[in-house]
Amino acid sequence: MRIISYFLVLLLLTACSTQYPNKNITGEIFPTVEGQTLEKKSFTIPSDFTDDVTLLLIGYVQNSQFDIDRWLIALDVTDTQVKVYEVPTIQGLFPQMFSTFIDNGMRSGIPKPLWQGVVTIYDDGEQVQAFTGNENISNARVVLLNNKGKILYFYDQGFAVDALNEIRGVLSNQPLSK
Repeated sequence: MRIISYFLVLLLLTACSTQYPNKNITGEIFPTVEGQTLEKKSFTIPSDFTDDVTLLLIGYVQNSQFDIDRWLIALDVTDTQVKVYEVPTIQGLFPQMFSTFIDNGMRSGIPKPLWQGVVTIYDDGEQVQAFTGNENISNARVVLLNNKGKILYFYDQGFAVDALNEIRGVLSNQPLSK
């Protein structure tokens, strides 16, 4: 019975997904969307970001976590100095209905000190997916924003060392505010 329940929940979570073509959004302004950290604090992207630049690691399905983890490890190993947020972004009515269940699952797998850096988007999930595209849905979307919400770099192919080096290059060319 438990397996059937999990299967039913999985089916409901994926039933109403809309397919959006991938596109390059570099140079565009990130849409204003609202979410909540795993600490249960409301968060508005991009206006709540206070740093000169912010890196978003956006995942649309649980399998995106593989790419996100590789990005986090690579950023740490290369001592890349940028504020990073994981942004699970889920579209559809059913995920909204099961948001507590989903968030509690994430809380159980993420150490509590990191919860403030995980902002889950439910209500505006479809808006983000339409903006970036969601083909190859398991690939993480990597979005580097300046403090005005302008996208300085975008990558939607999961993880790649070349992409990491490109982000580091963009970061090294950014003027810092004083």
